Amino acid sequence: MVAGKTASAFVWAVASGVVCLALSTFAVAKPAPPPVAPTSAPVMDARDIEAFFDGLVPLQIESNDIAGMTISIVKDGKVLFAKGYGFSDVEARSDVSPEKTLFRTGSITKLFTWTSVMQLVEQGKVDLDADVNTYLDFKIPPAFGKPVTLRNLMTHRGGFQETLKNLGAQRSGKVDLGKYARENIPGQIYEPGSTPSYSNYGASLAGYIVERVSGEPFDAYVEAHIFKPLGMTNSTVRQPLPKEFEANMSKGYALGSGEAQDFEIVNGYPAGSQSSTAIDMTKFMMAHLNGGALEQARILKPETTALMHNSVTAIDPRQNGIALGFYEETRNGMRIIGHGGDTVYFHSDLHLIPSQNFGFFVSYNSAGRGEGSPRSPLWRKFLDRYFPYDVPVTEVKKSGLTAADVAGSYISTRRADTSALRLFTEFSQPTVTAKEDGTIVVDAFTGLNGQPVSWVPLGDGVFRSKFGQEKLIFLSSADGQIRMLNGGAGVAIYQRLPSTRNGMAMLGIFIASAGFLLWNLIGWPVAAAVRRHYGIDQGWSGWERFLRFGSMAASAAVLTFVIGFGGVLVGAVTEGPWSMDSTLDPQLHLMQQIGIGGAVASLIAVLNAFQAWSNPIRGMLGRIKETLVALALAGVLWFAWKMNMFDAAVRF
Repeated sequence: MVAGKTASAFVWAVASGVVCLALSTFAVAKPAPPPVAPTSAPVMDARDIEAFFDGLVPLQIESNDIAGMTISIVKDGKVLFAKGYGFSDVEARSDVSPEKTLFRTGSITKLFTWTSVMQLVEQGKVDLDADVNTYLDFKIPPAFGKPVTLRNLMTHRGGFQETLKNLGAQRSGKVDLGKYARENIPGQIYEPGSTPSYSNYGASLAGYIVERVSGEPFDAYVEAHIFKPLGMTNSTVRQPLPKEFEANMSKGYALGSGEAQDFEIVNGYPAGSQSSTAIDMTKFMMAHLNGGALEQARILKPETTALMHNSVTAIDPRQNGIALGFYEETRNGMRIIGHGGDTVYFHSDLHLIPSQNFGFFVSYNSAGRGEGSPRSPLWRKFLDRYFPYDVPVTEVKKSGLTAADVAGSYISTRRADTSALRLFTEFSQPTVTAKEDGTIVVDAFTGLNGQPVSWVPLGDGVFRSKFGQEKLIFLSSADGQIRMLNGGAGVAIYQRLPSTRNGMAMLGIFIASAGFLLWNLIGWPVAAAVRRHYGIDQGWSGWERFLRFGSMAASAAVLTFVIGFGGVLVGAVTEGPWSMDSTLDPQLHLMQQIGIGGAVASLIAVLNAFQAWSNPIRGMLGRIKETLVALALAGVLWFAWKMNMFDAAVRF
């Protein structure tokens, strides 16, 4: 859920451009590749699986400084394997139990939200393609002349920008889903249905619609219509955690060797609040693999389950897309659907391989010290062992975009454009570098060794990892704009930036401008002390002294504003995203008032620069310095404006 790496903390960023290919509609998924014949694979039984994980997981836990993890696997309608490793409470030395220990599943909660939506679709109570305002007691403001639909929300194409404000409720410890949905509507920066941009708000809004239409609080609805029928007796989406679950709830850790952290409270809880055991998660997986039924219980009709799994939205048919809530993945020759989930401290994955009637769930209770979560390597090593696969030799085509064509800086569609969160999302821009041999390197896409992966061209704008299966797909629009589609689930893409929107250039202007103002402020009293020591009288008039003082006051105010505003947000991020709420508003408004005062006073700095050039007493260095002060003030204020720091609503 957390945008994360968003994150462990949070992923985030980018804008939509004109495209030459129409976005795909809700067509039936492309046929799954033929199942891999596991002729050379070991027998997938509990004994062999346990030996495999026993040899790998303890090393992962120790080397990544993780407290514990839980894992479960289902095959052909049965629990094939379930085990816990490490500790759920390091200080108490409590072992992880797959049957009893609850882990936070983060955004995997969304699969329960989407299942709830589809139950109401079955009953004819909601229409996936109707305006969501039909079901709300408030209105999503119209944008781009097109309504937002539940299908848009399920495929992360509601058009919403990234938002964190009030997503968590850590300070109050109380959640209010309706209040959150009504008062924290993100700006829409894309036409609904057009551009993938992962949205926690969109999932929270869908959960609120479930609540409104069903007449039951969302947490009670999930309990009654999913948990209870499936026998998921050790699962909850309630917050704070109900007392009956406290004894079995795993602690969360930044590092397994560190202190246990507080239970994370999510205001938009349909997006990521669930706590569950590995065994309970097997019941949900088996129900989805069995057409919506588990033994005598049924949560979805077979045709609804198939619709949910197979209605895929993607920008390009070669890209993994997103089904109705389920991520799509292609690996080892198989079509896989599932979802990942992150809080700050818990990191989880759920994978289903329908063609193999197979499900895999894993969760770690620590962020760990590594750059990436160990869950992805664990999953890939498991697939390579039990579903071995040789990457086919692909004929390289000479057509399409080359390495030189796609080089440049890119930005993710999952970003903030019109809120102060842009301070964080604007500067996470991956850079594509073309090599002389025709390969490319993307600095943000690294392997397990922490080094950027090399991508070889296959033609038609497709590049494949040199020693792997992952692909990057580059598309060009009629006006030359380039988009980069990675091998993920199609919940965000990257767009190449024009030179006028280079985050590092913007940051460079700010650093240079702020640095000069700070140097001038520090030098002012030093120079005055030197002049006083040597009895130097510059002969300035009272007007000139006023201009000089006003210029310095403007510099101090503007720097206080930008550094203070940014410091409040950075401090909140450091404390944790669940603490980024409206309690920050008074501090941010105070910084804005100082900034407005500094902006007005900057006019004095401009007058001071003009006066310096018209005053024959001022030397050339003095004239240049005062001009640079005025320009530096303009540079810092421009940066603050571009980062939406003057936004009266202080959205972030």
